[in-house]
Amino acid sequence: MTRILGISGSLRTRSFNTALLRAAQSLAGPDVELDAATLHGIPLYDGDAEQRDGLPAAVVELKERVVASDGVLLCTPEYNNGIPGVFKNAIDWLSRPADDIPRVFGDRPFAVIGASPGGFGTILAQNAWLPVLRTLRVRYWSGGRLQVSRAHTLMDAEGQLADEATRKQLADFVQGFANFIRADVQKG
Repeated sequence: MTRILGISGSLRTRSFNTALLRAAQSLAGPDVELDAATLHGIPLYDGDAEQRDGLPAAVVELKERVVASDGVLLCTPEYNNGIPGVFKNAIDWLSRPADDIPRVFGDRPFAVIGASPGGFGTILAQNAWLPVLRTLRVRYWSGGRLQVSRAHTLMDAEGQLADEATRKQLADFVQGFANFIRADVQKG
């Protein structure tokens, strides 16, 4: 069983990216366990608070979910042509303390997808993640790309991904990422 942790980078209740992540869970297939996480409860990073209080419980919990996974799928919105601050903030917290970066991120397979109401999907946010992930020394899967454009037209009244073509692309993406993870595990 391949264990993937998906993290939605949006806090909205009816987030397109959380809906995309839920759809990925349902389409993952019998050989993939896809756990879904949100960023709720993670405060703004404050080095003084970290020094005084240590890591917040929500950060520790998410960090351990990353460590327990075989790979991580970031479901990123795109705000103002870049990474949402709340999502980058969470990754910054997960990289603390710095000597824990190899345990949490080092050589762990990562992939990025995203959904947006705009016409270009999340291409700029996905590209903006590359230097961050390179700095953290993850093993980035570049074998697939999924940028869901005009996401509001692909969801049903309950906020579920209803477009069959997009569901097929998502299922193929998740299986491709899982295959990358399995190949990576076999090499290591």
